[in-house]
Amino acid sequence: MEKRTIDPWIWGERTNSVQAVEIKQPEATLYCSGLVALDAEGRPSTADMRSQLLQTFQNLEQLIGEAGYECRGIARLNVYTTSVTEFFTTCTDVYQEWTARHCVRQATTLLEVKGLFANLSVELEATLVK
Repeated sequence: MEKRTIDPWIWGERTNSVQAVEIKQPEATLYCSGLVALDAEGRPSTADMRSQLLQTFQNLEQLIGEAGYECRGIARLNVYTTSVTEFFTTCTDVYQEWTARHCVRQATTLLEVKGLFANLSVELEATLVK
């Protein structure tokens, strides 16, 4: 698989995201449903958004690993949140650290929604290639 990122603007460097990702000759593609902060028994988190994002990243890592992929293969990572303002003020460092740690340079969309499953505040949706 060959992964090429395209971002004509310098401001993308501050967000660990890019405007486009091109994949050539992929071996396989994994489309992940939206993941939220559920524990192993399926109980939703009652914690704050930051803690929910950390749990959601753990769930995403587990799913990706069990599917035989690596996080660095993420080509698209969408974030749904009940408050973009709260996400930017409490979660940006967690998001950027996670993507940097896994060498993820992805196309992304951050979208504020009216509500999420079980009154949770953040959901991640990923597409991976290998």
